[in-house]
Amino acid sequence: MQNTPSSPNHYPTLQDVMQARQRIDTIIRPTPLIYSEAISKLANCEVWLKLENLQITGSFKLRGASNRMLQLSDTEKQRGVVAVSSGNHGRAVAYIAKMMGIEAIICVCDLVPENKREAIRQYGADLRVIGHTQDDAQAYADQLIAEHGFTWIAPFDDLEVITGQGTIALDILNENPAIDTIIAPLSGGGLISGIALAAKAISPAIQVVGVSMEIEPGMVKSLAAGKPITVAEPPSLGDAIGGSIGLDNQYTFPIVRDFMDRAILVSEQSLRPAMQLLFDTEGQVMEGGSASALAGLLHPDFKNSGAKKVAVVISGRNISRARFNDTDH
Repeated sequence: MQNTPSSPNHYPTLQDVMQARQRIDTIIRPTPLIYSEAISKLANCEVWLKLENLQITGSFKLRGASNRMLQLSDTEKQRGVVAVSSGNHGRAVAYIAKMMGIEAIICVCDLVPENKREAIRQYGADLRVIGHTQDDAQAYADQLIAEHGFTWIAPFDDLEVITGQGTIALDILNENPAIDTIIAPLSGGGLISGIALAAKAISPAIQVVGVSMEIEPGMVKSLAAGKPITVAEPPSLGDAIGGSIGLDNQYTFPIVRDFMDRAILVSEQSLRPAMQLLFDTEGQVMEGGSASALAGLLHPDFKNSGAKKVAVVISGRNISRARFNDTDH
């Protein structure tokens, strides 16, 4: 599958997703899909939790990054790779780079929490903290690529990354074909794009819902504008889902526009109660960006959607103990 300009004829297919699932099978950890009786009662529907917080490296990002990097040519491997990340993508790229024995430079901005920075360093990657926004880190990475020829590993706007993330929907519907709605965090759109393409190829009637923050939701504002736009990046417990989608976005913007059924916006204040709910009911830790999906499930706009059997993607767990316990604020 080639990264050609997006049109319906060039979107990843179900076969592409199935091939990606086979490709990454020895890299990723099979994550459980569990029924939550307690959360189902609160949401007034059957709620199944796809626990990607139990994934190796602590988030779903390993799926897309591994699908992309396992297809690098020998020349690309020799050049080394560079990535920009809010933490989880960089951690996944660093993990795979170490496994493959290739050089990796991970560029982050100073909004990325220290626990995520340290996790990237522990895998041996060259971590560089640049500026105050993802756009600052991206500009620096672009300069590295232009000057040194590093291979770019996109966090979301890449067809192989999108296809890798789509394996989540494949796993969910293989295990429970009766699911009628999948709800997941929405940021740059790689996760929702992959899920929507795969899910609707299996079951066209399935609903795919993305959840973003009320403050500066990059994809949602871009969809409203009819084109990718730049948004601010205020500090947030949901730092993993902040930022812009890139003005030169080629893939996730049109796929999300064409295949996502709706977006729900949640407040900053809704994240910590959702984190606490998951911990209290299922003993699971998730980070703020991941909590958006559960907060979206409990939002009044979703409660009236008529969904009966819902899969909620618990996308990641990479949060420090102090931040999870709210002792560093």
